[in-house]
Amino acid sequence: MLFKKRKPDPAPEARPARRLPDFLGIGAQKAGTTWIHAQLSRHPGVWLPTEKELHYWDRLKDQGLDWYATFFQPAPAGSRAGEITPSYAILPDPVIAEIRAAIPDAKLIYSVRNPVERAWSSALMALARAEMTLADASDQWFIDHFMSHGSRARGDYEACLRAWLAHYPREAVEIVRFDDIAREPRAVLARLAGHLGLDPTPFAAIDDAALVERVNAGPGEVCPPHLAAFLAEYYAPKVRSMERFLGWDLRDWLEPRRG
Repeated sequence: MLFKKRKPDPAPEARPARRLPDFLGIGAQKAGTTWIHAQLSRHPGVWLPTEKELHYWDRLKDQGLDWYATFFQPAPAGSRAGEITPSYAILPDPVIAEIRAAIPDAKLIYSVRNPVERAWSSALMALARAEMTLADASDQWFIDHFMSHGSRARGDYEACLRAWLAHYPREAVEIVRFDDIAREPRAVLARLAGHLGLDPTPFAAIDDAALVERVNAGPGEVCPPHLAAFLAEYYAPKVRSMERFLGWDLRDWLEPRRG
């Protein structure tokens, strides 16, 4: 019997290097990550997969790093490749440790928003996914969603940051305030350019209309005052703790918002 001679494996130096992301957008959910993705995509030095959220580290790790790397292999040499998946903010410690081992020099982007507003926006998103309207949902439905593990974990920004900072140095994390995106979007992009080692000039060239365009915006319903008060009471201790943790003034997060 004749056997076809198997071709030898290519020498290690002949194999293409596995490309993993240079940066990760790790959240928070409903805190401007889609805007960040859209604006970073405008920069010629940034390469992002077509699909914003890959969910590799929270859902698809069994596919393996080689599979994950295929998403970034098309990135041009010299570009900054990345992905943004908001649920990465609440990954457990062992998974964050895996990420640090696989991508030790990754830059991280974490956006934060008034947690009352974030929780309300998240609940509205869940309402739409359930094919319900505001008229269908009772106050208790909203409170149950606010108090769900997922919503509370995503709104506990300090806990999320502490989990990631247990593995990455503070200088690896750029924290973006949702309010700053609305007030000074160009300044936010300039900071992101510095964080990622990018030339900021292409960001400066984005026209005003594109810069302030709402991306993946929620339906816009205002949180009823009694539900906003419930959330404010729950999150007030966490906001004050985060003020101490970051040395930020977050008093505006504790003030009642008017529709």
